[in-house]
Amino acid sequence: MINSTQVSYFTLAAYFDTGVFQYLFFMIVISLYVLIVSSNLLLIVVICMNRSLHEPMYLFLCSLFVNELYGSTGLFPFLLVQILSDVHTVSAPFCYLQIFSVYSYGGVEILTLAIMSYDRYIAICYPLQYNTRMTFNKVAIISALIWVYPFFVNAFTVLCLTVPLQLCGNIINKVYCDNYSIIKLACSDTTVNNIYGIVYMFTIIFGLILLILFSYIQILKICFSGSKQTRRKAVSTCMPHLASLLNFSFGAFFEIIQSRFNMNSVPNILRIFLSLYFLTCQPLFNPVMYGLRMSKIYMICKSLFFGKKRH
Repeated sequence: MINSTQVSYFTLAAYFDTGVFQYLFFMIVISLYVLIVSSNLLLIVVICMNRSLHEPMYLFLCSLFVNELYGSTGLFPFLLVQILSDVHTVSAPFCYLQIFSVYSYGGVEILTLAIMSYDRYIAICYPLQYNTRMTFNKVAIISALIWVYPFFVNAFTVLCLTVPLQLCGNIINKVYCDNYSIIKLACSDTTVNNIYGIVYMFTIIFGLILLILFSYIQILKICFSGSKQTRRKAVSTCMPHLASLLNFSFGAFFEIIQSRFNMNSVPNILRIFLSLYFLTCQPLFNPVMYGLRMSKIYMICKSLFFGKKRH
């Protein structure tokens, strides 16, 4: 039996020899990272610098874009180093740091998307009460909770339960560190870890899903019973958010499948794609979707690049 304190590094076994394509993969990954950073940073600056966008919906969007920068930075620089490296190992402290990054990123993402659903519900179902219900103080408190809970409660608790485990190996069959992959290496009892995972799933995650479903059921009721103008407003503001929710759900589903089930029969390249989808597609997808579909953001970005006046 190997104690967790004796495991100084982990081996990432999902990498394979890319041969002459090594530098091509490096250029593709660095191009994606530059695109993610530049697009999310652009929209953050646009929202912060324009007073017309200092509304709850856009402030939550800004929080979402900041989280995309955070999540992708926890993965892409590490990927770039690993692609150029001949030995795919990672130190135990850095591995646990990456687990913290992945879990906090996912927590902030789902919380932000849930709050944005509720914000759209208030705006569409109670438009006259929106300014009194979504005051600056309430938005500030909600924004703080969106970041505090995933960092200081969820991710920190996960690490406190995982780090003390006694491990019988150090080989992780992924391209980055994952909490469940560490738990599968454990020789000691993981009952507490499993209980925490189940409790978190059925309280926090299930509760947020219920909030999202409730919000959109109420929005749909208003759409079907309201005027064409109401339906048009609901579609224009909710479609990007629904698309983002679906994209994140697919990524989370792929991550769960990858972690919980034996994927040895699946081609290695497909396994790598499934494991990376969760941390790459959302940061790429959100700036494009919200930048093109949200008319205010689109017009301001257009004026920045083409010098046209905003109306």
